Amino acid sequence: MDYKAIIRDIENKKFERIYFLHGEEGYFIDEITKSLIENVLEEHERDFNQVIMYGKDSEVLNIVSELKGFPLMSQYKLVVIKEAQDLKDFDKLESYFEQPADQTVFVINYKYKTYDTRKKIAKAAAKNGILFKSEKVKDYQVAEWISSYVKSKQYDITSKGTIMLAEFLGNDLSRITNELNKLYLLIEKGTTINDIHIEENIGISKDYNPFELTNAIAVRDVPKAFTIVNYFEHNPKAGDLLMIIPTVFNFFTKLMRIHFLQNGSKDSVAQALGIHPFVASQYLNAAKVYNPKKIAANIAILHEFDLKAKGIGNASFSHGELMREMIFRILH
Repeated sequence: MDYKAIIRDIENKKFERIYFLHGEEGYFIDEITKSLIENVLEEHERDFNQVIMYGKDSEVLNIVSELKGFPLMSQYKLVVIKEAQDLKDFDKLESYFEQPADQTVFVINYKYKTYDTRKKIAKAAAKNGILFKSEKVKDYQVAEWISSYVKSKQYDITSKGTIMLAEFLGNDLSRITNELNKLYLLIEKGTTINDIHIEENIGISKDYNPFELTNAIAVRDVPKAFTIVNYFEHNPKAGDLLMIIPTVFNFFTKLMRIHFLQNGSKDSVAQALGIHPFVASQYLNAAKVYNPKKIAANIAILHEFDLKAKGIGNASFSHGELMREMIFRILH
């Protein structure tokens, strides 16, 4: 069951006794929890029937006591344990999971790590409620996720816009949605978000960002690449070396895959790499510029500078100086 289906049921007032939400992606866990807090109880019921506790500050006996308490002038009692991964003796909740109270909605936020689903607690949660694993969106899926999210809010977004956000913000969904939500306050519903909106309101330059640097590398546009590097050197927040390296690495690993695909058509490449067909065309052109031998050499260069950026084998050079040398070697 995906998080949208869970939230849909919650909004339709179809509640489970247990919501065991675990996994590395905090965004989906937060969204489900937010929906439960908004829908299980009416506002006037929350003072007496809503309990929010934190794992590191709680004890199992106190939690169970709250879980077994009866609601006051309400059909349900809502108990939320945030940061449950920090709760000592978590497994001692097993007996409650086996026989949860009918009047209580129990929400467990076990964030940033995956619980061992072979354990009895996990099996009991799945039997008597919902066991939801919140997984990170893969890097190649982020642009598509952004597009889908934007459309769910009754907006649209250009391909370049989604790629700019994905390249600059990575797969941090909470950060992506926070930035987009601020943008929604400034533009009307139905608007197609483009690179200008993003530059003016989110602070990602449409000309000086990791996406544009990768584009310059793709066509071996040396002057443009170094103009962008110079901008990054004077504006580190726009493109720090430790943010640039994974972006360029992903670019070259995709290029290497293209060289070994049996079908080199635009649509086949788009499907194989999980990218937009427009982007696939750019990759196909770049594959003509970089042969497999040069790609392998560039990946080795990126690995070398990743270590240097982290202080290994580098005692004095700044990130800006390292970036300049790295890009020079990649392009020549």
